[in-house]
Amino acid sequence: MKIAIVGGAGYAGGELLRLLLQHPEAEIVAVTSSTFSDEFLYTIHPNLRGFTTLKFTPFNPDKIAKTCDQIFLATPHGASKDFMPSLLESGIKVTDLSADFRLKNPSDYPKWYGWEHPNPTMLNEAVYGLPELHRAQIKNTKLVACAGCMAGTSILALAPLLKSGLIDPNNIIIDAKIGSTGGGSRPTPANHHSERFGSVHPYQVTGHRHIAEIEQELSSITNNEVKIGFTPHGVNMARGILVTSHNRLVKNVSEREIWKAYRETYKDEPFIRFVKSKKGLHQLPDPKNVVGTNFCDIGFELDDHINRLVVFASIDNIVKGAAGQAVQCFNIMNGFPEKTSLNLIGYH
Repeated sequence: MKIAIVGGAGYAGGELLRLLLQHPEAEIVAVTSSTFSDEFLYTIHPNLRGFTTLKFTPFNPDKIAKTCDQIFLATPHGASKDFMPSLLESGIKVTDLSADFRLKNPSDYPKWYGWEHPNPTMLNEAVYGLPELHRAQIKNTKLVACAGCMAGTSILALAPLLKSGLIDPNNIIIDAKIGSTGGGSRPTPANHHSERFGSVHPYQVTGHRHIAEIEQELSSITNNEVKIGFTPHGVNMARGILVTSHNRLVKNVSEREIWKAYRETYKDEPFIRFVKSKKGLHQLPDPKNVVGTNFCDIGFELDDHINRLVVFASIDNIVKGAAGQAVQCFNIMNGFPEKTSLNLIGYH
C-alpha cells in the first residue's frame, strides 16, 4: 500500500517512519513537513540514514489523496479537523494521531480544547484507536482517531476492572509520569534540558484534557458515567509513561479474582503483558522495559489496609502511545497480521 505521513518531522512521525520503512505491505511515497521541505528525512531523523533517500515535501492534500492508499496524520491538535472531510471524500483511509476526532460529544471540544468542532457529524464516524477495545470497529472504518498516550495507558489499565465491577467507578485517582517526548519536538522552557533534568514536574494537575478520553471510554464500558481524578508529571526521562491508579474496591476481592478480570479481557492480546513477580528487580511495570516496543505492561497490588487496589501500567509514549498504536490499527484496517512491523523486543 502506498503511504503518506503528514507531519513526519516530529517524534511520532519519526517513529512511524522507523516502523513503516520495514513494513512488508507498506511503501512510503510522501512525508510532509512545512519546516523542512526538500530536506532528506535522515537530516531530521538520523537513525534512518541508509534506509531511505526520501525528502520532506509540502503538504498537498489533493495530490496525496490521488497517489496514496492510506495517510497517517502526525499533526498538532486542531490541524486535521478542517481538511478531514476532503480526505475521506477521496476514499483514502486515515489514521489520525491527533485529538481532533477522539471525542464523541461535540460539546467536549470547547470544554477541553478551547474550540468548536467544525465537523461534529464526523465524530461518530471515527473509531477510537485502541485495538484492545475496538478491534472490530477499526477493521471496518476509514478513520481511526488514535488514543492519547496517557489516556490510552489509563484506559487499558482500568477497563477490565470496571468491566468486572470490581472497583468504584467514581473513586479513581490516576497519577501519570511521562518523559519529555510527550511534549513534542518543539522546544519550550519546560522541556529545556537544564529545567527538565533532575525534576519531577506536576502540570495541569486538574482539568487535563486526557480526562475527557478516559471518562468517555470507561463510561462506555460500564454504561454509566465514570468520573476520575487525573494528574500528570513530567519526569527525567525521554521516553515512557508510568500510570499509577488508586482504586476503591466495591467488595472484598482476592488476587485470583483480579487476575481473572485481566485475563478474560486480554487473554488473546498480542501487546498486553502482565508484570507482577516476586523475584528480580522488575516486579512491577517500569517504562524502562517497554521503550522501543508496542507493549503495555500492567501489574497491581492489593492494599487490604484501606481496601485499595493500586494498578500500574507502562508504555513507550511514542510507540504504543502514538506510532505503534497507529501501525497496529493500520494492520487491522487492512487485514494484515496485527504484529507486522511491531514484534519488537525492548532494550535493557
